[in-house]
Amino acid sequence: MQDLFAHQEAALSPLADRMRPRTLDEFIGQEHIVGPGRLLRRAIEADRMTSSIFYGPPGCGKTTLASIIAGTTHSAFVQLNAVTSGVADVRKVIAEAQDRRSLYGQATYLLLDECHRWNKSQSDSILPAIERGVVRLIGSTTENPLVSMTPAIVSRCRIFEFKPLDEEDVLTAMRRALLDRERGFGDKAIALEDDAARHIARVAGGDVRSALGALELAVLTTQPGEDGVIRITLPVAEESIQKPVIRCDESLYYDMLSAFCKSLRGSDSDAAMAWFSRLLYAGVDPRLIARRIIAHASEDVGLANPTAMLQAVAAAQALEIVGLPEARLSLAQAIIAVCESPKSNAVCIALEQSAADTQKGGFGPVPVHLRDTHYAGHERLGSGAQYKYPHDYPGHWVAQEYMPPEVKGRRYYVPSDQGQELKLRERRRLRGIRDDANP
Repeated sequence: MQDLFAHQEAALSPLADRMRPRTLDEFIGQEHIVGPGRLLRRAIEADRMTSSIFYGPPGCGKTTLASIIAGTTHSAFVQLNAVTSGVADVRKVIAEAQDRRSLYGQATYLLLDECHRWNKSQSDSILPAIERGVVRLIGSTTENPLVSMTPAIVSRCRIFEFKPLDEEDVLTAMRRALLDRERGFGDKAIALEDDAARHIARVAGGDVRSALGALELAVLTTQPGEDGVIRITLPVAEESIQKPVIRCDESLYYDMLSAFCKSLRGSDSDAAMAWFSRLLYAGVDPRLIARRIIAHASEDVGLANPTAMLQAVAAAQALEIVGLPEARLSLAQAIIAVCESPKSNAVCIALEQSAADTQKGGFGPVPVHLRDTHYAGHERLGSGAQYKYPHDYPGHWVAQEYMPPEVKGRRYYVPSDQGQELKLRERRRLRGIRDDANP
C-alpha cells in the first residue's frame, strides 16, 4: 500500500521534478565542472567530495547534482533548507553524523538549500563539524557566496559556479520529457513544433525547471486533435510561459550596475542602453540609475563636455516630475549624451589628489592676502593686504598665488586633450600654468 501511495505521489509531482536526472550521464550542462575528467566529476565518482558550495541561477542543476551525489555515494545523505532549519536541526544532524562515523565509519553529506540564508550563529554551529570532517557540507545558493555568506563557511568550502544552460541544453531536456514513457509524456501523442520549442527554451533563459513547467502546462491544457495528437504551436507556447524574469539579488544588482557604469565610461551607448533596460526590467529603483548617470557626467566626462552634467541632472528632475514610464526617455537621452561625449577624468583626479593631500594634515594659516575682509577693522590684522582683484586686470586675470603654502606648486586639475578641455589647456598654457608635472 505504501508503494501505491508513493507511486501516486510521484505521478502528481511536477514534470521538472519527475524528469530530474538520476545519474551523471543523464545530467545536462555544466561541462566545465562535471564534464569527463573534471575535478567535481572525479570526486563524485570516487565518493571523495569535500565541503562545497554550488552557486548559480535557478534551474541550472544545483539541487539535481546534489541528488545525484546522494544516489551514488555510500555515505549518509541529509537535506535541510536554510529558511526553515535552525541551530537545533544542525546539532541533531551533527550528532547523528558523529554516531555514524564512530560506529560504522560512514561519512555524512548535508545538502543545505538556500545556504545564503543562514545567519552567523547557524553557520558557526557547523564549523567544527566541517573542520573535523564529521559533516561534508554541500550548500546550494543562487546568490554569490563571497558576498552573501559568512567568510568562515566560505573559506572551508570549495565554490563551484553553475552557469545558465544554453538553449540547446534546455531543448534536450524538453525532448527527453516528451520521449520518456516512465516519467514524462512518452505515452502521449504530442507534436511540439520547432518554433514553439525554441520560444520556450529562449524565454526560459537557461532555467530547465521553467521550461519543463511551461511544456507541462501546454500539454495538459491543449486538447488533442481529431487524430489524437496534442499539437503545441507557437501561440500555445507563448501562453504557457511567462515573460523572462531577471532575478536581481544584491550580488547581481551590483554586477549589472557595474556593467552599466563601465559602458558609460567606455562610450558604448548600445551596451549602456541594454544594461539600463535590464536594470529597469528587474525592478531596480530608477533613481539609483539617475544618480549613477550624474556621477559619471563628472567622473568620466567632466569639463570635456559640461553639458553632459546638465543632461544628467535634467533627466533626474524629469524622473521626479513625470515618473515612469515617460521618464525612461529622459534617462535614455542622458545615458546616450554621457556615452557619446568626449571623455576626461581630470575632475575625478583633481578631487582624489586634493583630498589625499588634505588627509595628510599639517595645515598652516591662510595666507594674509587671501583672508576674509568682510568685517570692520580687518586692516589692523593685515587681512587682504596685497590681494590683487582679478577684474582690475586685462582679461580679468592676474598672476597670483592662491594655493595653501603646504601644497604650493601642486597641480590637481590637469585638463585632458578632449573636447572643451583642450581649449582650457591652451588657455592655461597662455597664463604660464604648467600641466605636465607635479612637484
